[in-house]
Amino acid sequence: MSENLRYWLWLQRALGEGACIKPIIDDFCGVEKLYHSNILEWRMSTALTAKQVDKLEQTDISCADEILYTCERNSWTVIDYDDIRYPKRLKEIYNPPCVLYVDGELPDIDSFAAVGIVGTRKASEYAVKVTHIMSRGITECGALVISGGALGVDTAAHKGALMAGGKTVAVLGCGLGSDYLSENKPLRNTIKMQGALVTEFPPFTRAGRSTFPMRNRIISGLSVGVLVVEAGIKSGSLITANFALEQGRDVFAIPASVLSVDFAGTNKLIDDGAIVATKPAQIVNTYAEKFSSIDMTKSRSIEELMYDESDKSANVKKEHDRHSFDNIERIRADRLKKEATAFKLGGDTKIVYGCLNDSFLHIDTIIERTQLSSSKVMAAITQLEIMDLVESASGKRYKLS
Repeated sequence: MSENLRYWLWLQRALGEGACIKPIIDDFCGVEKLYHSNILEWRMSTALTAKQVDKLEQTDISCADEILYTCERNSWTVIDYDDIRYPKRLKEIYNPPCVLYVDGELPDIDSFAAVGIVGTRKASEYAVKVTHIMSRGITECGALVISGGALGVDTAAHKGALMAGGKTVAVLGCGLGSDYLSENKPLRNTIKMQGALVTEFPPFTRAGRSTFPMRNRIISGLSVGVLVVEAGIKSGSLITANFALEQGRDVFAIPASVLSVDFAGTNKLIDDGAIVATKPAQIVNTYAEKFSSIDMTKSRSIEELMYDESDKSANVKKEHDRHSFDNIERIRADRLKKEATAFKLGGDTKIVYGCLNDSFLHIDTIIERTQLSSSKVMAAITQLEIMDLVESASGKRYKLS
C-alpha cells in the first residue's frame, strides 16, 4: 500500500473507471499535489475538462475510507498506481487504472510471459477443448494465463492453467463481491487460491454493458500477447485484440472453420496479420529469450496434451475426429440448446445444476456443496438426466452432459 492510496481512490471515484489519468498526474506532478491544489489551479490546467473539475470538487475523500474499510473487512487488497506491486506493464497503456482491487495474491506480472486468452462465451466444444489444451501447454512451459473469468473460452483457459499446476489471473468486468455469473463462483474461488481475481471496479459494482470493454484493456495491458479463440466479427474478444495492437502486444489467433460465419472474427484477425497459433510452443517460444521463467524443454505437442487429458485407453484419433470442423456446427447447436434448457431451471434443480461442471463429482460432494438433503439432490439429478443436462458414471458420480 502506498501513502497516496486514499488520493488515488478519491481520483478514481471522481473521474470514474477507464479515465485517462496520465496527463492529469503529469500536469500536477503527482496525485497528492492534485488533491491539494485549489479549484482555480484545477480550472487553469489544460489536462482537466470543466466537467472533470466539477467532479473533483464534488467528490469527498471520505469515499476512499469507506472503500478501504470494505476491502479490509473482506480481505481484499487495493493496489494503487504508485504502489510497487502495480504492474509496470499495465502502466504503459494509454489509460491505466488508478487502482486495482485484488482477491487472492497477484503474481509478479512483469516477471512472467503473461498471455491473455479470450474468446466467445458461447464456445463450440472444439473451442473449449483447444483453449484448454493451449492454456495447459503454455502454462507447463512457464507462461501465466490471464483471462476474463466468463463462461466458454475464459473458463477453459483458467481451467487449463490450473490443471497444469500454474497460477492464473481473472480480470473481472464487475466489482469484487458482485453476484455476477454465480455459476462460475466455484471456479473463481479456485482461481483466487492459486492466483488472483483482479478488477478496477470498486467493491460490489454490478457488471454492465460498458464494464466489459473497459475490462478488456486490462487483460491485454497485463499481457505480452493475446490469444483469440473463436470470436465473432463484432465481439469483445476483437475489442481486446484491438487494445492489444494499440498497446504493442502480440496477437495470436486459432484458425476457425470457414463455414462458421458467426465466429469468423479469428480468421479475419489472421487475414489482418495476427500470428496463427496451432500449438503452445508457437506462443511461448516468442518469449523464451526474454523471460527466464519460460522452459521450452517442457513443451509438448497437441497430441501429447490430448492423450494426457483423455482416458488412456481411448482412441486419440477419435477425439480428433470428434472436434473436426465438420462436427463443430452440430455440436454447437446441441450445446446452445442445452444452455437454453438450463436457463429455464428453477428451485433445487437449478441449485444442483449450478454446482456441477465438466468433471465427475460424487453425490456426497454435491450434497455438501448445495446444502440440500440427499433426497432433494437425487430428485434434481434425476430430472436433469431426463432433460439430458447431466450424465452419470459408476460410484454415484455425476457431471454436466
